[in-house]
Amino acid sequence: MKGIIYLQDGSVFEGKGLGHKGTSVGEIVFNTSMAGYQEIITDPSAAGQIITMTYPLIGNYGVNSEFNESKGVYVKGLIVKTICRVPSNFMGIEELNNMLSENKVVVVEDIDTRSITRIIRENGTQKCVITTEDISKEEAMKLMDEYTPAVDSMKKLGTDKVYTVEGSGCHVAAIDLGTKGSVLKALNQKGCKVTVFPYGASFDEIMSVNPQGIFLTDGPGNPEEAVEVIELTKKFIEAGKPVFGVSLGCNIVALAQGAKTYKLSYGHRGSNHGVRDVDAGKCFITSQSHAYAVDENSIKETEIEVTHINLNDGTVEGIKNATKPVFAVQFIPEGEPGPSDTDYLLNKFINLMSVEG
Repeated sequence: MKGIIYLQDGSVFEGKGLGHKGTSVGEIVFNTSMAGYQEIITDPSAAGQIITMTYPLIGNYGVNSEFNESKGVYVKGLIVKTICRVPSNFMGIEELNNMLSENKVVVVEDIDTRSITRIIRENGTQKCVITTEDISKEEAMKLMDEYTPAVDSMKKLGTDKVYTVEGSGCHVAAIDLGTKGSVLKALNQKGCKVTVFPYGASFDEIMSVNPQGIFLTDGPGNPEEAVEVIELTKKFIEAGKPVFGVSLGCNIVALAQGAKTYKLSYGHRGSNHGVRDVDAGKCFITSQSHAYAVDENSIKETEIEVTHINLNDGTVEGIKNATKPVFAVQFIPEGEPGPSDTDYLLNKFINLMSVEG
């Protein structure tokens, strides 16, 4: 079965179609992870994306539902050099391609993923059509012209009800912006009681459970669209509550303090991004999946200080408030998938809650 990839700039790539027979339109991005493919495709942050995996062999160890980051598969399409047909791992239940087929994800392999990555890196992310059907270039361009990325994804992909995961330690109120499960699990594994609130929960509703700290999760979409959560975060900061944000949550924490955010040309996606902790003077390898960043020039008139810098492009990867117990990072501290080098940030949040609570 033939598979074709049409890019908005007119580029066309032909390969072999796998997975679901059909056509998808979305934003093409690339991910530099060598492993963790199951976590990547089940992360709600991937909603609306057609992901190009830069590592040439994907699916080596199969898949197991135990490692899903959510209840669904959110990627709109997957582009690879090769998908492994004979995975080897004692925990692997089925092949990656089977999982993708079951979830109606269009897959194209035998593609020069380096060429696609170079195009994205030089020209930025763009609309894309991935198809295993007989679609002409003209038809594909029309589909891209008509395609509008979903808005308010963070409202739709998070929980729709309040729930609590019990723990004997600090009580965290987490605002679910379309998070993957591992970050909440990591807090709970450190003893935290975690009460998860949906997008739209009010200040009074959250404060009624008497949380010791506020956690703003990762998720998809433009942080500037999260107007209600930005205003909510301002109230928590003014109330002196410890606040910790990751990925999308980091941008919201910045916006709540008067900073600005902007969309990166091609985003940071992968489990091998180098970051420097300014205060510690140390460098760490981090797992990232974010399209937006904090504008460093916009923080000069705020109480924000930069705590982490990306070693590849020098962009802001972490911030803190100079006088209040508020901090945030763009990367995933628990490292799922990827390294857990920055797990110390979860401990920092717990220590702040212990002091303030």
